[in-house]
Formats: sequence, structure tokens, C-alpha cells
Amino acid sequence: MTNAISNQHQQVTDLFTNIWQNYIEVTPSAHKIHELLSSGTDLINDHVAYRTFDTAKVNLDKLAAILIDLGYKYAGEYDFSSKKLNAKHFEHSDTSLPKVFISELRVKEFSVEVQAIIEKMVSAIDDDIIADSRFLYSGTHWQVSKAEYQTLLAESEYAAWVAAWGYRANHFTVSINHLANFTDIEDVNAAVKAGGFLLNTTGGEIKGDSTVKLEQSSTMADKALVKFSDGEVEIPSCFYEFAKRYPLENGQLYSGFVAASADKIFESTNVS
Repeated sequence: MTNAISNQHQQVTDLFTNIWQNYIEVTPSAHKIHELLSSGTDLINDHVAYRTFDTAKVNLDKLAAILIDLGYKYAGEYDFSSKKLNAKHFEHSDTSLPKVFISELRVKEFSVEVQAIIEKMVSAIDDDIIADSRFLYSGTHWQVSKAEYQTLLAESEYAAWVAAWGYRANHFTVSINHLANFTDIEDVNAAVKAGGFLLNTTGGEIKGDSTVKLEQSSTMADKALVKFSDGEVEIPSCFYEFAKRYPLENGQLYSGFVAASADKIFESTNVS
């Protein structure tokens, strides 16, 4: 590894260490599940996911630019029509580094009220921080009221989640392929449930199968207190996902995503 590549690898590793620390602050179950599944150094992060809006200031490509500066490249595009989302994923040439899945809400497809709340939120973000890697674990840059949160929630759980939590990892993902003590997603799910954690059952506990080269499952999000402008409310925060990838004809593991499965994974943050 040349010095330049080595330095870049360290930069990315440091970034995801900070993103992870920010994530577990509101997702304590992830740390517990990490210990439950890992035998030491075998827990590899398959991917991290982010949510944003398609407004020019903070759209998907703005977040992606941070990663591209660190050696990531565009690797796939997805459409979620029912949730009114666009998404892309990015990969690093160093396959030990996590993939990143970024989605954006098509804001103009929502009511004038929802658009106004989102516009107010986005306008509060300092332009200078958006290109900084720290933006990916910076949280919220605005204040919304409980009523504004409910207005967003009535039309889009996704928009409400971003309003509450801002810019942080929506979830991390355990790579089942790298675990020493587990080979099947069924066994991982069983261990997670035995540990007392709830799984997302929308569309079944397991989303996808070997024919689409990817199996996924996830916990339901933890709950944590959010400080709105007019009081605190306990709502879903972030969740932990599990992914098993299958080899393609060339022997390499499939590295993309399956939109039909990801659509159900989004529901891991649903308000019960």
C-alpha cells in the first residue's frame, strides 16, 4: 500500500469511527448486538446508510462528494416510487471499507406545508460545513416543533426522521459473510432475537434471497429522546442491519442493493 493510499484508508477509517460513535449514542442496541455476534475482529461493516433531501444545498450528490474526495465511486442507482425517494450507492476500491447507500426525498412531491418545513430546516444549515466530512455526523442544524414533526410524519416517516435526527448514519450493517460464528442469516436473526431485540418483519424477517444475490434483515430502531423546540419526545432513532451477499458467476460477491428489499428496510424506523 503506497503512502497516499494508506493515508486515504486511514482518513476513511477515522471518519467511520466518528460516524459509528455518533450512531451508537442514540442506538445502544447496536453496540450490544456487535458484542453478541462478533468473536473479536470478524465484524465487518457492509454498508452505512444516509438520508437527505433532493434540494440543491444538501442533495444526494452533495453528500456523495464528501465520499468521492476520499476515493469512493458511484456504483448503482435505485428508485423508490412509493416513498418518493431516489438513491445511489458508492464503493471504495478498498473493499474492506464500507459501501455507502445515500437516499434523498423528492421534496416537491409533497404538500406545500411539508415543503415549507423542509425549506426552513435546510436554510438553517451553514453552507461551509456541507463539504466537510464532519457533516456526516453533525446531527441537526435546525429546530422544529412537535407539531412540525407530526406534519412531516403524516406524509413521510423519512422526512420526519431527518427532521428529528439530521445528518448521522441511519444504520450500520453487519456483513454476515465475514462472521466467524455465523454463516446463515437465519442463525443471525435467531441470535439477535434471543438477545431480546425486535426484528423488522415487514415483508418477512428476511428480505431477498440467493436468487437476487442478497439477503437482508434488520432490527427495529431504538428509541431515544429528541429535543424539539417545544419539548422532548421519545421516538425511533437508528437501527442495525444484517446482510449476506452471494457470489456472481465471476466468483465475486454481489455488491449492489435490491430496491424491493431496501424499500422494506426503510420501515425499520417506523413510529409504532
